[in-house]
Amino acid sequence: MQTYLEFEKPIAELETRVAELRETATASDIDIEAEVAKLEAKSTKLLKETYSRLTPWQKTQVARHPDRPHFKDFVGAIAEDFTPLAGDRAFADDPAIIGGLAKIDGRRVMLLGHEKGDDTASRLKHNFGMAKPEGYRKAIRLMQLADRFGLPVITLVDTPGAFPGVQAEERGQAEAIARSTEQCLDLKVPLIAVIVGEGGSGGAVALAAANRVLMFEHAVYSVISPEGCASILWRTADKAADAAEAMKITAFDLQALGVVDRIVDEPLGGAHRQPEAAMGKLKETLIEELDGCSALGPKELLAQRRAKFLAVG
Repeated sequence: MQTYLEFEKPIAELETRVAELRETATASDIDIEAEVAKLEAKSTKLLKETYSRLTPWQKTQVARHPDRPHFKDFVGAIAEDFTPLAGDRAFADDPAIIGGLAKIDGRRVMLLGHEKGDDTASRLKHNFGMAKPEGYRKAIRLMQLADRFGLPVITLVDTPGAFPGVQAEERGQAEAIARSTEQCLDLKVPLIAVIVGEGGSGGAVALAAANRVLMFEHAVYSVISPEGCASILWRTADKAADAAEAMKITAFDLQALGVVDRIVDEPLGGAHRQPEAAMGKLKETLIEELDGCSALGPKELLAQRRAKFLAVG
């Protein structure tokens, strides 16, 4: 069943009407194709108009859509022979970050990223994509392994931020994030990061200090959530829409600022409406990016990464 966002209510009404007409036609054997076609055209037009003028806050809602594809979906769609590698070899395995060896169109890579889960049980299991220190230490271990064997690293970022709980702080959350960011910058192999949903704060940067930073059209990437920013500035989360506008969190804003290198187009209505098409587009883009990075040596990759992040802002 399609989940509609608040601003999609007019679209929902039209699509519901189309579905009802089709059910009526099936039950009573009435020819209503002309009426259905008219309503579908109207719905498609409204969908195009709506998604062509989304506000930053509306894009945030799209980026958080529960039906948006997550890490496990991407693995199934873009990778072959995925072999998960678990644990940080020090404390535990953190299911908020998943990673392992894989192939993308025959190219061997290390693939890792945040997993939010897609229902109540899996969201709780994966802690809604909010990683703890052991998650970032697992990421460091996998990146070091990729470096040792000369494998490009691909990270898929989708997190509201690192887990802020007391236990995470006791186990060195800030240090783990800093070390993961450092490891990204020190890699001698290509690192390609993709913001596929939410890119929240240091929890996202820890996997995204890359040679190439890609971002889905309706994803968001920010130093703090719009609600968090609004709570600090105006003492109320009700100003989240204003905060999102001021923070420049959309793909096009971030590309203009030099934070993002390339925007990956989404199907009409967002990746949640046509996940297979969105994931197929990402696979094509990643193949192009991997081929583009393959000619660069370790010194060039390090220099490129350093120059990129020193130039941001």
